[in-house]
Amino acid sequence: MCWTRHRREAAVIEGFLRQDGRKGIRNHVAVAYLVECARHVASEIVLPYREAGAQVIGFPGCFPNDYAQKMMERLCTHPNVGAVLLVSLGCESFNRFQLAEAIAKSGRPVETIVIQKAGGTRTSVAEGQAWVAARIEELSRAERVPMGLEELVVGTVCGGSDGTSGITGNPAVGLAFDRLVGEGATCIFEETGELIGCEEVMAARAATPELGRELTRSVEKAARYYATLGYGSFAAGNAEGGLSTIEEKSMGAYAKSGSARIDGLIKPGDLPPKGGLYLMDVVPDGEVRFGFPNISDNAEIAEMMASGAHLTLFVTARGSVVGSAIAPVIKICANPETYARLSEDMDVNAGRILSGSSLTEVGAEIFDLTLAVASGRKTASEQLGHAEFILTYKSFEPIGPACLPS
Repeated sequence: MCWTRHRREAAVIEGFLRQDGRKGIRNHVAVAYLVECARHVASEIVLPYREAGAQVIGFPGCFPNDYAQKMMERLCTHPNVGAVLLVSLGCESFNRFQLAEAIAKSGRPVETIVIQKAGGTRTSVAEGQAWVAARIEELSRAERVPMGLEELVVGTVCGGSDGTSGITGNPAVGLAFDRLVGEGATCIFEETGELIGCEEVMAARAATPELGRELTRSVEKAARYYATLGYGSFAAGNAEGGLSTIEEKSMGAYAKSGSARIDGLIKPGDLPPKGGLYLMDVVPDGEVRFGFPNISDNAEIAEMMASGAHLTLFVTARGSVVGSAIAPVIKICANPETYARLSEDMDVNAGRILSGSSLTEVGAEIFDLTLAVASGRKTASEQLGHAEFILTYKSFEPIGPACLPS
């Protein structure tokens, strides 16, 4: 369960090999509801098997959405997922046939329960639990195999930020990102709505001038989007914690990207083609149609997972306690007072930087913990049973060639 080093000190972790050649760091059975009306049945199916690795994901909407379809296809074929049970009410517009086909093509066991055809709640739950139990038994026999850092994808988000975030937790994650990228891993940061004011500095780090312009445009789009909404990505808790403007918050959020070259710009569900550092543009394209881009931190985590993130580094100062279905969340607390109150929910006390610990020391702790969690160590949120998940409506246009320069 521990990561090791061999061959010229290259870091090696352990994962589960999938038929498509990717490797996962967890071996979950995903029970996916395809409309809110099926969520209760999906949750009841999972309930006895939470400790064994069954987890609930899903899309609540009754009407079709290309973004949601792509997200669910990516999530149900995520490297951390070994089998999938789809739970449909029966009359929703979600294309369950396309989703099941994508899962089957990936080599994963998949089954669909249609509640209206199965006979209702009790029969659907019983049928689903029998299927999940059988898959858990099969997956329990899987053995971990060596996995190089060049096969690892790590995302980062920050939520519940305050005045300490930008001087402790976020820059410490930035140092961990620099080291991960240096060893060949893929690292993804976001959110364009919280990078306003950092466009020029960020563009200067781009692999090509064309990519730099795309990075700038993505932030400018976010600024227009939020201006139209009349509400930026700045909450009351941010102000109570000592932040004064979105630009000040952005400087702290930007710090978690580190200092490595930025190799590409992706949108939710796009898979980075190789190791390196990528910005994820999470703000929908086109006119404002679907409200606030991400209504909670878990929406951003889901988008990271849809782009292949095996785990997420989550910096919080005010004290978010959430985890995530499918992919572990490492909680990094930026504020020492918050850590003292909520230590059981946190994995790293980055707030100790304020009392003399170095950024380098905490960055190294985050790097080492990332490798340990990738090889099986449970995070605090996993131990507490946190498996939050949310997916909403959005719309995106495909990225252009300048976004992924060769």
